[in-house]
Amino acid sequence: MKKRYPRWIRQLPALFRGIIEARNWLLAYVVFILVPAGFLLYTYYQKSSAILEQEVTRTMLQTIKQTGINLQYQLDRVRDTSNSLFMSPSLYRYLAEPDSVFPIDVMKNLRSLLEVAENNENVFRVRLFVDDSKLYAGEKVNFFPVESLKGRPWYPHVLEAGGSLVWTETYKEHYIDRDDAYVISAVRMLRDPADYDRFAGVLIVDMNEQTIGSLLGRVELSKRNALYIIDKNGAIVWHPDKARIGQPAEPRELLSRIVQSREGIEQALENGEVNYTVFTSIQNTDWKLVAEVPAGEISRQAVTLNRFSGAAILLGASVLFLLLVFVLLAFVIRGMNRRVQLVIRAIHREGLERLDEHNVREGGSLNVLERSVDHMMHKVKGLMEETYAAKVQEREAQLRALQAQINPHFLYNTLDMINWIAVGRGATDISQMIDALAKYFRLSLNKGRDMVSVEDELDLAKVYLDIQQSRFPQSFEFTIEADPEVMGFMMPKLTLQPIVENALLHGIRKSKRGKGSIRVEARREGSDVLLAVSDDGAGMEEELAARLLTEPHSQTRMDGTGSSYGLYNVNERIRLYAGEGYGLSVRSSPGEGTTVNVLFTAIRPGRMN
Repeated sequence: MKKRYPRWIRQLPALFRGIIEARNWLLAYVVFILVPAGFLLYTYYQKSSAILEQEVTRTMLQTIKQTGINLQYQLDRVRDTSNSLFMSPSLYRYLAEPDSVFPIDVMKNLRSLLEVAENNENVFRVRLFVDDSKLYAGEKVNFFPVESLKGRPWYPHVLEAGGSLVWTETYKEHYIDRDDAYVISAVRMLRDPADYDRFAGVLIVDMNEQTIGSLLGRVELSKRNALYIIDKNGAIVWHPDKARIGQPAEPRELLSRIVQSREGIEQALENGEVNYTVFTSIQNTDWKLVAEVPAGEISRQAVTLNRFSGAAILLGASVLFLLLVFVLLAFVIRGMNRRVQLVIRAIHREGLERLDEHNVREGGSLNVLERSVDHMMHKVKGLMEETYAAKVQEREAQLRALQAQINPHFLYNTLDMINWIAVGRGATDISQMIDALAKYFRLSLNKGRDMVSVEDELDLAKVYLDIQQSRFPQSFEFTIEADPEVMGFMMPKLTLQPIVENALLHGIRKSKRGKGSIRVEARREGSDVLLAVSDDGAGMEEELAARLLTEPHSQTRMDGTGSSYGLYNVNERIRLYAGEGYGLSVRSSPGEGTTVNVLFTAIRPGRMN
């Protein structure tokens, strides 16, 4: 008796054969599924790492804030000492004594006050800088001449503060009764108690920078422990490396964001390494406490654990997707076969010849689809060849049209020949006009290029005006003045010619005198070039002058040969070339003439590409 197996077991051979036949599809599905899945898992891993880094940096920010509070407490003790001395009656009795009086009792009380202030463990030394007339003993321990401060970089800021407390950066100070030391000072200006507007001296309370160093040295955020203080301008006030004091903090692109914010966390790429910059403000000062921590040092153990968990998730998801592919592949292939049949029927409906049924049965639906697509490619290729032939014919027609145009070299040679004939016959006036006309065509054509130098454009305007002087003798004069510096800059060609044409035909020729002068200037205006064409002709109303640049006008020439190139079109060309903010401007008044200014960007020939 034949043993009957369950249905799902009997279907396994067919499923296996389907998988073998569709091995290419299987590979494609593995790639298309695994790659997106891996990308999503990698994104998840990066996101979790970013969240972890944010939490760690927030913890670091709290540490920095607490350190800033401790530092503020130390600075406040120095500030309180300065405030108590600033409000001391003994100090102002000393400042109020006449210079000719030797106030022994006042000096004794003031010295006692300074000794008490220096007993504060945060106060390294109290120094009083006054006029030489008030220095009696010359002991150079607590009393100094104010003239010795004028070379200090922070002295002008003390005078500007007008009595408010000013904190200095770390600097090295010389003391005669102890070793030289690096100090940070709280400085303020003193005023004469009898005359408040009169400067009386400067009070300085020094704080040993080791007090700050020992406080910040206890904070361990990274191996290099880069903790420092900057002022409101981004300059380093205190740093373990004394050579960096006074220098701008790095990286500089973060300085603007740091000095403008009260506290925060910034991330930057420095020397190929991602660094976090954590900062907070120190109250009662314009300083900020800054810490730099490499991203690689942030919680290495947590990051390593996150990597292992991410790898495990990636491996498990990969195995799961592989199993899913094998289970669903048979169903996918059946659906694909149905879609292939739909495509084949659609191809038949579009007019392709009937395919060989024998080959269809042998090769299957995919073979039929391949042959159908191949047939369509042959048809597309034929259409492309026809399109190419049409393009070639169009190009040949364009070439024939170009050949029918006047060859510029033929034109120049012909004008040159006419010029020499005129010279040979003694017609110098004709020779000069022919020569000017040849120069005009050569400059205006410019070998088909749209851009010319300012020098060539001025030459073109000169040639045009020379020709018009021959045409209208003794009717106008012209001058051209140009800064040699602007001659090499580039500009759109045929910009000045229509402007000087308007100045002559619509300005001078229409004036009551019928005579006048034209002035052309070229000069630098900062990083731009300004060309100006002025005439003393008929002029126009301000409203008409304004409309010339906002409305296209067809300006009829006086000789009736057509319309000239309007100022509107010239203005639009300059704006397209140089951008908004550039172009033409017109100043005119009836009977007083017209001035047209052309402003464009100064660009050298090498920068046109």
